[in-house]
Amino acid sequence: MTSIKRVSLSLLLICIYSVLLAQVERPKLVVGLMVDQMRWDYLYRFADRYGEDGFNRLLREGFSCENAIIDYVPTFTAIGHSSVYTGSVPSIHGIAGNDWIEQQTGVSMYCTQDDAVEGVGTSEREGKQSPRNLLASTVTDQLKLATNFKSKVIGVAIKDRGGILPAGHFADAAYWFEANSGNWISSTYYMENLPKWVTDFNERKLADKYLKQDWNTLYPIETYHANSIEDDNVYEGKWAGEEAPVFPRKTSELMKDAGYELIKSTPYGNTLTLDFAEQAIVEENLGQNPDEVTDFLCVSLSATDYVGHRYSLSSVEIEDVYLRLDQDIAKFLNYLDETVGEGNYTFFLTADHAASYNSRYFMDMRGNGGYFFSRQLLRSMNEDLQQEFGVEGVIMSLLNYQVHLNYAKIKEHKLDESIVKARIIDRLKQEDGVAYVIDMEKGSDMLMPNVIKEKVINGYHRKRSGVIQILTEPQWYDGTPRSTGTTHGTWTPYDSHIPLVFMGWGIQHGHSNRSVHITDIAPTISALLHVMEPNGSIGKPIVEVLH
Repeated sequence: MTSIKRVSLSLLLICIYSVLLAQVERPKLVVGLMVDQMRWDYLYRFADRYGEDGFNRLLREGFSCENAIIDYVPTFTAIGHSSVYTGSVPSIHGIAGNDWIEQQTGVSMYCTQDDAVEGVGTSEREGKQSPRNLLASTVTDQLKLATNFKSKVIGVAIKDRGGILPAGHFADAAYWFEANSGNWISSTYYMENLPKWVTDFNERKLADKYLKQDWNTLYPIETYHANSIEDDNVYEGKWAGEEAPVFPRKTSELMKDAGYELIKSTPYGNTLTLDFAEQAIVEENLGQNPDEVTDFLCVSLSATDYVGHRYSLSSVEIEDVYLRLDQDIAKFLNYLDETVGEGNYTFFLTADHAASYNSRYFMDMRGNGGYFFSRQLLRSMNEDLQQEFGVEGVIMSLLNYQVHLNYAKIKEHKLDESIVKARIIDRLKQEDGVAYVIDMEKGSDMLMPNVIKEKVINGYHRKRSGVIQILTEPQWYDGTPRSTGTTHGTWTPYDSHIPLVFMGWGIQHGHSNRSVHITDIAPTISALLHVMEPNGSIGKPIVEVLH
């Protein structure tokens, strides 16, 4: 073969290869919107009051997985964000809670804690955060790998964990809100200095602007009575300085003592987050990548969780925050249409966990439920163990509905761990509201429905979880009869049934009641993007969602 022919053949092969690469079609931008603590039924509970361009647009134009379930316990924020983006569970990705105890050392660890980095835009410890504790890759990581790191990935949330964990290890940036200053910050894991556009955004002091408006209901308060209980009730928490937990919430006055922390518990926290996300889209040219590859924006709305925890599911505040969120989502989708182009982006909405009605309210309505007070129980059990074994503080914590043993003391005093665990399990089984107590090292002995057993196994990380798992009866929670607001963390449907709606590029229209899992979201997005699923993924693509 002559040299000219060889050159011609090489050029032909290069052209063919280039054409094949061009045939991998992807959207310009993927936007993942996590609504912290959103129950699946919120898509419908206030639907008659939603507009046409927010939640209803997603249901009308997109594909709704009506039976999306979390397949592990406990159901907490950091785990949910990690599981959505890794397609995995705590047993593999290692995020065993918002906080956990390192079993080898007994040291407490926050999910995104990283003492090796410094804050950017802050000198507070709140800036010392990164995704290093996340042991598995994310779909955002896989996109970076597949495009030779040409894709841009950014995470945004009021909560640090909500911005950091979804964006993954290879993110260009993750930003979170610092309540002390009212600024958006980051860490040296991502950058040395805040971009000018972030500094400029912070200088606009939008948190001040929103809080000075006060928080009143979007519509006349009497129109809320069809979906919510009376505004003044015993199930809601108050801020210091409030006589009653009622509208209007005088945030302009409350912020004098509460500071910017206050905005987290108002709908303005969601508005502020989406303001920042919109600014990131335009300033970072997301969806306009010069290398013509897909970018990924991970947004988590944290205020819904703070509002739920403070005011409870049946409150006017919950209804109002979702009516306002509906408008915020409509505005955000319209912004994506204008900047990236309708049909050029893929959008999905889901949640990290759901939530329960306030147990006191549930019982007042004649339902079964109750509370067990973990701090009092911990003290009582340690006293009993000290009396039997002569050792103080054998149990370190009941964090995450798990028993964390003090292994240093057990070793020092040469206690038989199996006997200690047996005493603890026997005691816990006698507690009101406790359905199951499981020794995680004897998982084969779990006498419970298989679906719950699988959740327990999926949620257990040997190095980061307690060795004994506590499962409560339905509507029982850690707390006291005076507890206000809502909470979450259990295996039950009200904590684990989440919304999952896809819309836009590559997405079918429709809905399905087939059971799918939180771990199926990352494989579905991976299939859409033609990239390898995350390295710890155990989920499967939801094929009916995709064109």
